Amino acid sequence: MRKIARCAAILGLLVGLGSFSPFNAQEPKASQKKTAQKKSTGPKRSATEAEFLKTLPDFKVELIHTSDSASEGSWINMCKDGAGRLIVSGQRSQPMLRFTIMDGKVSKVEKLDIPLSEAMGLLWAFDSLYVNASGPEGFGLYRCNEAGDSGKFSVKFLKRFEGDGEHGPHALVLGPDKMIYVVNGNHTKLPKGLSEDSPHRNYKEDHLLPRQWDGNGHAAGIVAPGGYIVRTDADGQKIQLMLAGFRNTYDMAFNGDGELFAFDSDMEWDWGMPWYRPIRILHCISGAEFGWRSGTGKWPSYYPDSLPAAVDVGVGSPTGVTNGTGAKFPAKYQKALYMLDWTYGRLLAVHLTPKGSSYTATFENFVAPISLTDPNAPKKPLPLTDAVVGNDGALYFTIGGRNNQSGLYRVTYTGKESTAPADLKNTAGEAERKLRHEIEAFQGKVDPKAVSFVWPHLSSPDRFLQYSARIALEAQPVAEWKDKALTEKNPAAALTALLALARVGDAKLQPELLKALEAFPISSLSPVLQLDKLRVWDLAFIRQGRPAFTIAKKIIAEVDPLFPTASRDLNRETAQLLIYLQAPGIATKVLKEMAHATYQEDVLFFLFHLRTLLPGNWTMDQRKEYFSYFKKDWKSLKHDPMMDKWFADAGRGYSEGASFPNFLKNFLREAVSNLLDSERKELEPLLKTLNVTAVATYNYKPRTTVVKAYTMSDIMPKLDKVDRGRNFEKGKEAFVVGQCVKCHRLGDEGGAVGPDLTSVASRFDRRAILESIIEPSKVLSEQYMNERIVTVGGKTVVGRIVDDTPEKIAVQPDPLSIDRVEIKKNEIEIREVSKVSPMPEHLVDMLTEEEILDLLAYLESSANKRSRLFQK
Repeated sequence: MRKIARCAAILGLLVGLGSFSPFNAQEPKASQKKTAQKKSTGPKRSATEAEFLKTLPDFKVELIHTSDSASEGSWINMCKDGAGRLIVSGQRSQPMLRFTIMDGKVSKVEKLDIPLSEAMGLLWAFDSLYVNASGPEGFGLYRCNEAGDSGKFSVKFLKRFEGDGEHGPHALVLGPDKMIYVVNGNHTKLPKGLSEDSPHRNYKEDHLLPRQWDGNGHAAGIVAPGGYIVRTDADGQKIQLMLAGFRNTYDMAFNGDGELFAFDSDMEWDWGMPWYRPIRILHCISGAEFGWRSGTGKWPSYYPDSLPAAVDVGVGSPTGVTNGTGAKFPAKYQKALYMLDWTYGRLLAVHLTPKGSSYTATFENFVAPISLTDPNAPKKPLPLTDAVVGNDGALYFTIGGRNNQSGLYRVTYTGKESTAPADLKNTAGEAERKLRHEIEAFQGKVDPKAVSFVWPHLSSPDRFLQYSARIALEAQPVAEWKDKALTEKNPAAALTALLALARVGDAKLQPELLKALEAFPISSLSPVLQLDKLRVWDLAFIRQGRPAFTIAKKIIAEVDPLFPTASRDLNRETAQLLIYLQAPGIATKVLKEMAHATYQEDVLFFLFHLRTLLPGNWTMDQRKEYFSYFKKDWKSLKHDPMMDKWFADAGRGYSEGASFPNFLKNFLREAVSNLLDSERKELEPLLKTLNVTAVATYNYKPRTTVVKAYTMSDIMPKLDKVDRGRNFEKGKEAFVVGQCVKCHRLGDEGGAVGPDLTSVASRFDRRAILESIIEPSKVLSEQYMNERIVTVGGKTVVGRIVDDTPEKIAVQPDPLSIDRVEIKKNEIEIREVSKVSPMPEHLVDMLTEEEILDLLAYLESSANKRSRLFQK
């Protein structure tokens, strides 16, 4: 057995929290199946009863079917067929089912004969079932047709999407243009044969200063475009790349105006870092770029070459999305979009308000566990997966994923307001949306009328119109509009046109472009246009090369007086540019700003970027001040108030993301590598004291005596004893002596190698939590899987990939160590995913049965001593 000291991660891979799609539980290897298939005893599992859920006044939620896990699986996707029956798909190797609903009850359940699995996209259109799934031809889009009403479907392969699992092929929706829209996660490669008139093009990473990959290696080596939406016809013949820059959007829906909206995920390992982006509701216009980049590289929403969210929601794990069309609800809820959060069990009703050619949005909890807002209520999991409006006007939703117990629920309206079909279209903003669509018609193709048509809108105060106009301009030959861009007098139009020129113009145009920028001194511009000008400079240098010394000196003279300023956004952008240009005195100014910063994220932003400032720009005292931040108690700083609100909305306290300590390690490693030998020697005493991974110490004595090699059948019959009278201190002790605390955060304590367990009970029932402790390899979450590398020389290395370049990879065998092994790619013979959990088995074998029950209560309560579980 592996040493317990190696990342004793108590819920290992089952409970990957947050934005990772929770729907692709992995099968264990044959060598694990004996353990994984042991029959468990105890009470029969049931989906969370409706009495534990809260909905809005005058609405009613009912549980109408609980899945038989053995025969019906755990459900991850749902659609409605031409007869109004509900089709649900299960995880890998699980069946696809069809439910007939009569009078609000399930009258029939059929297993469909379809040779497809792991379907995360289902759509009924053109008298066919379209499925985005794994099938005979691999992952991709399949068209399925039923023979009569037999439940047996023929399958036709339409388009391959190379990628699988949690960040692979996802949802399908039918657009008002009768085209099929497909959204795929950020680990999915673009399909072959993209149409030349695709609106989304010219994408690159576009970082002024070097990016670092995720501290734990997630998505290392994955570059733009990130998650994307393509559009295709009924036969999958023509396929266009419409927009991109998502992280891992799982689903999307059109509103009553025919506009597309998606619910994008966060990267919860980024919590506490300046590049963290919350789960967001996005208006998906043609050609849009939403700026996901791997690791530290995520773009801020104010970049003019990207688009902002309609609303930031907070922390969570977005899953299903649908609209209220056909619902027998009041008009407000017919017009709403419904978006699901798997992690915290929130089914959100989203209300859109037109703003120019786009929208802003608000949201409310439509259905959620009572315990989300009442800490004294029993915690019951509601891992929401998908939703659809039935032919009877009810809203149906499912729970499941990661082998969770699944259930089918029905929401109806019982109040007195009219439920007659409402007019779903908005008259507000109609003219602006029409204009944007006219501009979008010029995207992706050359048209002699394009430049004159779109040019007036480059200065539009409507960001979505302005953005659309620039995308259309970039599709036209540069020679037709470069002179116009270089001589434009309107600041907004000029900066937008010059942004386009920086993105698609030849490097030899850079001197003219930079000269044109001089017509708009940054001190004379509004804050928004200041950010725009800074981004034009960035892109000119990123895509066309570093400027000559004389030009750099002039830019420094123009920008330096702006830093620092009262604007956090301007501070970040001016600091980056001045560091890039190696501006004299920039170390002094940045360190002073760090010393006076209110928010942790601002200090970390400067700490990260200042690592690239070259020797010759530092004094030794400045070096010492900089490295002293690696000893900082980060809890002494505040967070942006919105960050605190997002955690409160999810019914939990704040905690750092899983990659937080490793990000700091990587900052430190790179900062040290940039020291001169003489500097390193003088700083050696300080550098030896730095420890960015220290965790709290505890007085519990380590245990070495095995009580019993536990199986599920030992504990399952006793799970009801967790309900009351547990011992909080014993639960905490079990969490520590089992070494769980080294890898997992619970509340504000613990490590961050494994998933955050603070809200585990909102996603998993008690049995699932126990199963992940006793049988850690039974269900593996992809983001915590190791890779196994075998070299041509016979050397085997197992660990996380923390860097991936065209020439080599870096593997971190021990997540608690900064050590890494670099392997040249031409020396790799085998590279495969390890199906063995990094978490060892038998971690609780040193505990008594009562202590295991106390541990379950400790986890289920989120380490809350006042929980009812600890009351007599």
